[in-house]
Amino acid sequence: MLARGLGPSMPLGPQRAPSPDPLHSMIQKKRGKIVLYQPQQVDRGIGPPSSGDMLPLEMLAISAIPEREGYEIVIIDGSFLTQDEAHRRVVEACNGAMLFGVTGILGFMVKDGYQCTKKVRAAHPKLKIVAGGWFASVRPDLLLKTGIYDGVIMGQGELAFRDLVAATDAGESWENLKSLAFWKDGELVKNEKHPVVGWETFAPTPWHLIDIEPYRERQLQPDSHRHILRMPSPSWIGERKPYFGITYFSSFGCPEPCKFCCSPFVTNRRWKAMPAERMLDELQMLKERWNYDVVRFHDANFGVMEKRARDFAQGLIDRDLKIGWNSFIETHSILHYKPETLDLMAQSGMYLAEIGAETGTEEFMKSQIGKPIKGDDNVNATYEMEKRGIECSVTYIIGFPHEQPDNMLATLDQARKAQAVAPKSSVTVWPYRPIPGTVMWDQAIELGFQAPDELEHWGSLGEYHLHETWPGRIPPPVARVRKLYCHYQTLARGLVRQKDGFWEQLARWRLKSGNYSLGSVEAKLFDVWLRMYKRVVRVEEKSRSWVDPGHRTGTGASEHSAQIDQSRAVSSVTTTGEHDPAILARSRISS
Repeated sequence: MLARGLGPSMPLGPQRAPSPDPLHSMIQKKRGKIVLYQPQQVDRGIGPPSSGDMLPLEMLAISAIPEREGYEIVIIDGSFLTQDEAHRRVVEACNGAMLFGVTGILGFMVKDGYQCTKKVRAAHPKLKIVAGGWFASVRPDLLLKTGIYDGVIMGQGELAFRDLVAATDAGESWENLKSLAFWKDGELVKNEKHPVVGWETFAPTPWHLIDIEPYRERQLQPDSHRHILRMPSPSWIGERKPYFGITYFSSFGCPEPCKFCCSPFVTNRRWKAMPAERMLDELQMLKERWNYDVVRFHDANFGVMEKRARDFAQGLIDRDLKIGWNSFIETHSILHYKPETLDLMAQSGMYLAEIGAETGTEEFMKSQIGKPIKGDDNVNATYEMEKRGIECSVTYIIGFPHEQPDNMLATLDQARKAQAVAPKSSVTVWPYRPIPGTVMWDQAIELGFQAPDELEHWGSLGEYHLHETWPGRIPPPVARVRKLYCHYQTLARGLVRQKDGFWEQLARWRLKSGNYSLGSVEAKLFDVWLRMYKRVVRVEEKSRSWVDPGHRTGTGASEHSAQIDQSRAVSSVTTTGEHDPAILARSRISS
């Protein structure tokens, strides 16, 4: 998909003009073409496409100021093309361009963005090339030492990209630009960063730069519920029925200190949020323009401020904006909100909440994670949301550096409790994945974790949802309990058979009681029974339509990670070509 600027963006009401910047005003600007590539979310060679609601928000955000100032912006979203065709269009679009930019998060986007950029550099050796995004912000050295990037923007990109565009247009050096990293005399140089700024500084998002129809068309396909990274359908549309949604940013950063996350490093724990009124104005405008059904907030932490969440929910009701919405929200936000606020959120159309539960003990939470979560807070928060009709996607992690097996088992037990009290929700337990730019990354390296040695090899390190990326961190007894939990959780949620029978009821009893006695034998018996059952009864397998169900997103593992025996960490079904690992109950679980 390729789109060009076609005119001014729709006004959102009064906006305060950005403060003049000395560097910006000194450089005389002229119009030029800027090509931006949104890499593929997933490798199309391994299964279904990515969810069609994943708009190129990063590229739209950094385009706002240059587009307003008269530059031609070309955005190409690789997720709607084959890899070869996406790269061909990018190289072609770069003819006559003054600047090429690429982004990406840890996973296949890193690999695809790098492969595309190599082709751009080969075809246009004099073109200025910049990278940005989460991965580039924490590991600019990996990109710059390849020799194909001229610079990397670190952290919040809007003002940094504005300055870079102006400098490029004027033929000025990039060396004094804030928030920029570059290679000089064989060494990495990192300039001082721009301070994190709020939405009053930015121009309105230029939504007209994308053609929404390919996004709508993919989402309305009958099998779109199976697309990778797809969120569930709202109940009023129908289970696994197609719907048209959009992704949206309403805040930047996160105040949490989590030691496994790179956000504290990238954002310095700053949180800047769009006021509720501006958010409502823009979403109403887009509703009138596109008539979408659902908004998926891609904020790292939507619910930091209760008043904003309450005002937003009340505004949706007052304006009669009939949409569904979902977001990340923290456990302590849920438990500290007034009950009336949670009621309003449900009434306004919130139907899904994504909760980072992280670990199951108060001691490890306090010493190693940093979130203000105590006791069974995660269980109680999940219950509070589901009883209001808001399903939850709750995620725990095991295998942290220095985590002991007893703590991992306590985490698995708390996940079991949460799933038992909120049976419509999805409570998953992921193996820990080291992320660069974090405190735990350094700890993992000290403990022997081997990071990928080539930029392309980072293209599969994002597969930590159900896969193990660091062998040896999860002891066999813990791995066995985890596989049993996955077995019972999947059966209990009705993801194996479209009926509620003996096996499903038994699984729910197992989760409620915590009794896994003879579970391995039982799982083997179920596997044999299901194979025989499917010979005489047609079983339609149900997709697990959650944003992070354990789908593979890419290929290109390093030699080290490729040697991991995933069968000890996940079921045999997870490692097949089905790419629907939810049917874990069919796994052969060894003692």
